[in-house]
Amino acid sequence: MNPSKRAVVTGGTHGIGLAVVKALLAEGAEVVLTGNNEKNVEAARSELASGRAHVLRSDAGSMADIEALGRYVESTLGRVDFVFVNVGYAETGPIEGVTEAAYDKMFAIKTKGAFFTTQRLLPLVSKGGSFVFTTAVLDGLGYADTSVATGTVTAVRGFAKSFAAEFLPRGIRVNVISPGFTQTPSMGFATMTEEEKAANQRLGEDLTPMSRHASPEEIAAAVMYLAFDATFTTGTVLHADGGLGQVMA
Repeated sequence: MNPSKRAVVTGGTHGIGLAVVKALLAEGAEVVLTGNNEKNVEAARSELASGRAHVLRSDAGSMADIEALGRYVESTLGRVDFVFVNVGYAETGPIEGVTEAAYDKMFAIKTKGAFFTTQRLLPLVSKGGSFVFTTAVLDGLGYADTSVATGTVTAVRGFAKSFAAEFLPRGIRVNVISPGFTQTPSMGFATMTEEEKAANQRLGEDLTPMSRHASPEEIAAAVMYLAFDATFTTGTVLHADGGLGQVMA
């Protein structure tokens, strides 16, 4: 990777997003990263005390914040080589317990956020650049009590497929990273209690053919491959899921 690269990472203040930011910085890139949780934003500012890391508080479901992000990227980076669209919010529970507010929040952040962030940043992406979108192993499987979350990631996968075709004349690649169970602070679901996280940990180990969770760094390595090395690859989904959606153990 050319050390002069410039990147945007949404949802970059914790978990997989933060691991991608660190990988980019280690390669010499300059990065704008966003997060909505003020505590995570401040922690990232402290940890990434570098002139090449620019941390911005931004709500992926807010059109005003998306526009502000676009202006900030224009003024800070100018042109961009890579955008990692890594936003999301997920709750679990049976269909009877899903409220309109929870439904709207999940779709606003994951799908509306992904779509309009792409729309706003697309004019800033250089020819030869790329987008990578985060979905989840849910996008190809059916799990009980995850209907709305599954709908959001499946929609994002559909966006990415269409974007890959639409951006071809611009020389911009678009791909998807679909992680399985990953050892992040939220374990992928915002409302889980510590007890539920422990149960999810055991479930992931039982279900995943590789019998463990991924580290955020492992997923970041796959993202970096799609971003910079997979130069003859667009419109694809890379399943970094320990074989969960692919093989029977």
